[in-house]
Amino acid sequence: MSSTCFDIEKVAELFGSSLLEEDDVLMDNYLEAYEEIMKFFQLMGSVFSFVSSDVRSKLDILYQFRNEETQNYENFFSIKTMIEYEKTANLFDDKSYVSASRTLLRLHRGLDFVYEFLTRLQDLEDNDKAYECCKSAYNDTLAKHHSFLIRKGAGVAMYAMPTKAELLKRVCQDVPSAIEKLPDMLRHTRVVYDRTDQLYTLHDLHSLP
Repeated sequence: MSSTCFDIEKVAELFGSSLLEEDDVLMDNYLEAYEEIMKFFQLMGSVFSFVSSDVRSKLDILYQFRNEETQNYENFFSIKTMIEYEKTANLFDDKSYVSASRTLLRLHRGLDFVYEFLTRLQDLEDNDKAYECCKSAYNDTLAKHHSFLIRKGAGVAMYAMPTKAELLKRVCQDVPSAIEKLPDMLRHTRVVYDRTDQLYTLHDLHSLP
């Protein structure tokens, strides 16, 4: 499959292989899967600019933490080790420190939107407009964390959403295969999301500024 297309099977494989033990997620696999999701945003163009504008910078920040030349890079091996390290070292209170946990929280919220949108999209008929399911997914997820101006801009952008068939044709090279593999991708995405969410809940980090 072309590297410029959104590869649903690849996301499923990466998220599936990211699961560590019973409650953890490997950072490298998570970031690689998110790179594929980033393609989805980019292929949708300005329609998803309210999501994608911040994702690239967040991914790049987290790659720096995983760079072998970065001090303590091994502490960011997984989402659990990242949170435990930053919490134990009291780094959440250090105003000069760019927190990996805070950075990943933004990606985590974005993943919630992607999951909800694609879950609702798969229930549409081919000729149904994707606007309503995108709007409802956004309102139930990312809108809670966005300012009024961003919410307003997102609402305007979503009016340009094509039909389900047109959307899948735009972002996926093999649409029948994508439709077949989407449930598996969503299943793995849900597990990764839930594990991450539980770790942030356990350490009371959902409100990191």
